Amino acid sequence: MQDTKPTNDVQAQILEAFNSRHATKVFDPTRKISDDEFNTILEAARLSPSSFGFEPWQILVVQSPEKRELFREFSWGANGAFNGTAGQLGTASHFVIFLAHTDATMKHNSEYQQQHMREVKQLPEEVIGFINQAFQKFQEHDFKIEGTQQITEWSARQAYIALGNVMTAAALLGIDSCPIEGFEMDKTIDVLEEHFGVDPTIYKPAVMVALGYRQDEPPFAKTRREMDQIVSWF
Repeated sequence: MQDTKPTNDVQAQILEAFNSRHATKVFDPTRKISDDEFNTILEAARLSPSSFGFEPWQILVVQSPEKRELFREFSWGANGAFNGTAGQLGTASHFVIFLAHTDATMKHNSEYQQQHMREVKQLPEEVIGFINQAFQKFQEHDFKIEGTQQITEWSARQAYIALGNVMTAAALLGIDSCPIEGFEMDKTIDVLEEHFGVDPTIYKPAVMVALGYRQDEPPFAKTRREMDQIVSWF
């Protein structure tokens, strides 16, 4: 097994951040993340890698208390029902929803992909043609990703890369976070469409994350499997 003892300041900072972070259930509502630090967190998401570089996610930052309350009834992972509090919806400094692209934009050769490669990536046409062929093979043959559900789930996996970077950047800044999958999908889709103008044929909610500063220290010590239980070397 490799030695995990830090040998420099950067390693020590990373391990300290990961050891101190936890899935914060209740934040201190009086403490807010500065605009400057939150912009850095958003940059971590924006600069995140994605398969084929297609960035198949959108990010909603829900700061209005009234807008947050629209999710309370069916977001059991964020409404504090388990601990009798206002939950992350009522206490987090910032509340973020990651949306995953559907097959409307992530089916091979889609208009979104062509525009993305031309305008964002600024790729030459011959390279775009090659990527189109490669992505079609990837979807239809290699990973067999077909239909709305499978393609949307693939996009959500890409969004989780950005989510992980958001939480890591926050931890390194001393900011707490909690990823949230505890919500009813259909009701969330309906609220996003009616109150946020999100077209459900193009985007589906993938995951939520609350950010801020913990109100209390974790009631239990961090527990994880040992390194040799999760890593095999060959």
